[in-house]
Amino acid sequence: MTYCVGIMLDAGLVLSSDSRTHAGVDNFASFCKMTVFERAGDRVIILLSSGNLAGTQAVIGLLKQRNAKEGVPNLWGAESMFDSAMLVSDAMRDVDRRDGKHLAGSGGGFNASFILGGQIAGEPPRLFRIYAEGNFIEASLETPYLQTGETKYGKPIIDRVITRSTSLNDAAQCALVSFDSTMRSNLSVGMPIDLICYERDSLEVRMRRRFDEGDEYFSALGKQWTEGTRQVFSSLPKLDWSGH
Repeated sequence: MTYCVGIMLDAGLVLSSDSRTHAGVDNFASFCKMTVFERAGDRVIILLSSGNLAGTQAVIGLLKQRNAKEGVPNLWGAESMFDSAMLVSDAMRDVDRRDGKHLAGSGGGFNASFILGGQIAGEPPRLFRIYAEGNFIEASLETPYLQTGETKYGKPIIDRVITRSTSLNDAAQCALVSFDSTMRSNLSVGMPIDLICYERDSLEVRMRRRFDEGDEYFSALGKQWTEGTRQVFSSLPKLDWSGH
């Protein structure tokens, strides 16, 4: 299990992912689930991965391999973020064609999904959620954020805070709080947490951080959120048992 979130704002994008993978209660490990393809001044493409680690790594490896070849459709030559989403989808289906029947034979299957966000010069930033089948949806004015993995614990916080006009910094804090809440409720999501704030039209990554276990800022943020939530709860109107 993992948790990834991408947020689309008027000011740009916020994308974040955890790093925990596990194959049973006694076999936890950490792998970075954020991949960045960047050519300053031309494009920033950020890929967050969720699902079977071997499957997601195979897709990312195939994308990198195609980027290194001339005459092959790849992310460096994509003319739009929509084209980029199609290229990721194609790579997913290629890996599934190769591995799917073998995984099905062992009771599993190809289980990889992605959040794709970024900007290519000449168009605004865009954000996509790509499903295991290779189809995808795009974030909109009505739905300014997309999640994958263990989504339910962090979703209520984002729903209450995020609008398209939210600042990058506030959205980044909101994303981190959603991770704190998720980690408190599900041990299969864990640190380190990777975070990128991409400023609209900058065409380069200027704000990127990794939060490791024991990070002072992340710990303080979670503690203050918990204390603040308890204070708000204690100030709520008391239940009147005499009402009808």
